[in-house]
Amino acid sequence: MNWADAQAGWSWNPVTDLQQIWAFPFMVNAFRAGTVVAVLAAVIGWYMVLRKQSFAGHTLAVVSFPGAACATLLGISAGFGYFAFCITGALAIAAIPRAGQGGRGQESALTGTVQAFLLGCGFLFVSLYKGFLGGINSLLFGSFLGITTAQVAVLAVVAAVAIGVLTVIGRPLLFASVDPDVAAGRGVPVRTLSVAFLLLLGVATAEAGQITGTLLVFALLVMPAATAQQLTARPAAGLLASVVIAVAVTWAGLITAYYSAYPIGFYVTTFAFAAYVAARLGRALTAAGRRRPLPGGAG
Repeated sequence: MNWADAQAGWSWNPVTDLQQIWAFPFMVNAFRAGTVVAVLAAVIGWYMVLRKQSFAGHTLAVVSFPGAACATLLGISAGFGYFAFCITGALAIAAIPRAGQGGRGQESALTGTVQAFLLGCGFLFVSLYKGFLGGINSLLFGSFLGITTAQVAVLAVVAAVAIGVLTVIGRPLLFASVDPDVAAGRGVPVRTLSVAFLLLLGVATAEAGQITGTLLVFALLVMPAATAQQLTARPAAGLLASVVIAVAVTWAGLITAYYSAYPIGFYVTTFAFAAYVAARLGRALTAAGRRRPLPGGAG
């Protein structure tokens, strides 16, 4: 099978379409990597939304772009740049002192300033690169092309370690996320858990950015988790729903991007947004139905 035949379009037979897509090794690797990234982003993202640290996630997503661009400029794998800059950015955010409401405002201002500076650095690195860089759109908006088996293995190992760490700290982290003051009073190491979670968030951002692109990685981190939290308030059910939604939108994005000239990040974002809107509408309709008076009822 050649690429021209593959681009002929849908056969409207899901089995045939998947067989056609998986006939290419790079697409098999794309589905493997996408699944790994989706699971990690969904789990970390659920805690991120719960902890109201979406701004930190957005900052790390922006930081991943100059990381990838710098690695490309230095002639090394972009993956090293993703992880180096995201983890360093997570440590920088964790180092910002927090002291009451004024401290929170100062934290946001400082984080936003660093974010803007590093985004400008990313474009500087791209402009300094003298070779052919047709992949700037891939850095920004994602690509499923060129994912190797070695990259899949690295993503899987990193994701397994990150999820393993989260499994160990998950219960106290949940407690510290819901009520940090009470958790601190009970002896839970809230500050240490916050730093550990930011590092995990940096790792998840670095992984997801390699699939969705640096500008749209935030969508995979926040949208499935936010959708899941619209569906259920129970932690276990919410985490499971977040993973299912993230994997579903990633697979749908890969399949659609395969038959399209547009980047995968656009489709992942679109499908994730559609799921969130559907969940919000469903919740609103359910609430309206509960408020509606029964026929023949009083008043």
